[in-house]
Order: sequence, then structure tokens, then C-alpha cells
Amino acid sequence: MAVKIRLARHGAKKRPFYRIVAADGQCPRDGKFLEMLGTYNPLREPAEVKLNTERVSYWINQGALPTDTVKSLLKNQGISSCPS
Repeated sequence: MAVKIRLARHGAKKRPFYRIVAADGQCPRDGKFLEMLGTYNPLREPAEVKLNTERVSYWINQGALPTDTVKSLLKNQGISSCPS
């Protein structure tokens, strides 16, 4: 089971809101996930990102791979996406 840290889209049409989740890479985008790690609201100015940094670090150390978008969000929040 390859775990990925990725965005799950929620919210209304043309009003996106994302959950940052740890999920099996085989599951659908908005489907089953292992743990919710935070939220991302791109409609706020500036974009609002809330993360549970402790759990994000845990999943990265366990071998979870963040998607490119999540990797850039983590970088902007000052969290390394490489396992230590």
C-alpha cells in the first residue's frame, strides 16, 4: 500500500475547499482516507493553510509521498517533505 499525502476536494461548485489527507494511492481522490492532516482554502487572500505538522511529519517519516501541490504547500509552511 503506497500512502500519499494529497488534496481531497470539497466545497461547492466554483468554491473549492480542500482537505489535506493521507490516503492509499489506489483510492479515489475524494474517497476513503487514512487520516485528515489539515485544510487548504485557496479562496482566502492570502490562501489559508492549516496543518497538523506533527502528523504530517509522522506520515512522511513512514514513507508517505506528498503530491506536487502538497509538496509546495508544505514548503511554503516551512515543513520539509524529505524524511529525516
